[in-house]
Amino acid sequence: MIRNDREYNEMLKRLESDKKFIQLQRDSLIEMGLTDEQVERAMAPVLSFNEQLKEEVEYYEKIKRGEFEAIKNLEGLGRTLIGIRISLGISQKELAQKLSVSEGQISKDERNEYHGITLEKAQRVLDALGVTLTTKVEYIPEKIA
Repeated sequence: MIRNDREYNEMLKRLESDKKFIQLQRDSLIEMGLTDEQVERAMAPVLSFNEQLKEEVEYYEKIKRGEFEAIKNLEGLGRTLIGIRISLGISQKELAQKLSVSEGQISKDERNEYHGITLEKAQRVLDALGVTLTTKVEYIPEKIA
């Protein structure tokens, strides 16, 4: 996950260089006499990874605009906390100061996308960011045993 503008700009440069590499790789495979199917099969891992990078860039651009996806059953809460921080233009250092923890701790938490975060800690982060999350409960009868 892209966590700041520096990483975002690096990712944009990476995508640009990957575009050139992908074309060179494709041309090289064609020159070797591979069939279209063989070329596509050989290129699949590179193209898949490139697509993941594009999705990360698109996600970062969305959160910078304040566009967030719904959280279901708290899945993605950590990613949303990071996104909120980014959207508000708050650095990891500033968040660390608000929470009275080290910047390294915030960096570690975000690198792990707050995996295993307690609700109390999530609430402290939300409070430090000055944000309130709201939820909607949906009853799904077929899930009840």
